[in-house]
Amino acid sequence: MSRVGKAPIAIPAGVTITVAEDNLVTIKGPKGELQQQVDSDIKLVQEDGNLLVQRPSEQKRHKALHGLYRSLLYNMVTGVTTGYKIEQELVGVGYRATNNGNTLDLVLGYSHHYVFELPKEIKVSTTAEKGKNPTIILESNDKQLIGQVAAKIRSLRAPEPYKGKGIKFVGEVLRRKAGKSASKK
Repeated sequence: MSRVGKAPIAIPAGVTITVAEDNLVTIKGPKGELQQQVDSDIKLVQEDGNLLVQRPSEQKRHKALHGLYRSLLYNMVTGVTTGYKIEQELVGVGYRATNNGNTLDLVLGYSHHYVFELPKEIKVSTTAEKGKNPTIILESNDKQLIGQVAAKIRSLRAPEPYKGKGIKFVGEVLRRKAGKSASKK
């Protein structure tokens, strides 16, 4: 069996999971509600405060879907209980980030601003303290959506390997290059 797929998903207090007949899973919790369509071959069983994901056979396709849907459902349960938070920092002279509601305005060294409209499921905040790099903080209960939005923001100015300028995740270690040598012998 799949090592990921056979692990049960603990259902915390305050979280309700409903499975419709067409395998549409709805998970409700204190941080919101999420839905996921599960393949019709995969069977979902709730017992003893746990959610079990079961597959019908040992086919390669069923093995792949088994672990996939278990991971997706676990991420949904975590999202509706604690939520997800991604922090990004802007490294570079003159780089700024401001937000007005769910609209993110980025100054990234180009001749124009990037105005980025975020989905309503994501809360955004920006900080700019003196002596520190500006920071973008994204919060949501949907791990897939917040990761996709963070990757899109990072792609506007990915960190370069020489000086490290660009948008990077807080705590991310960049692989740096030495650059040209100062003198020739």
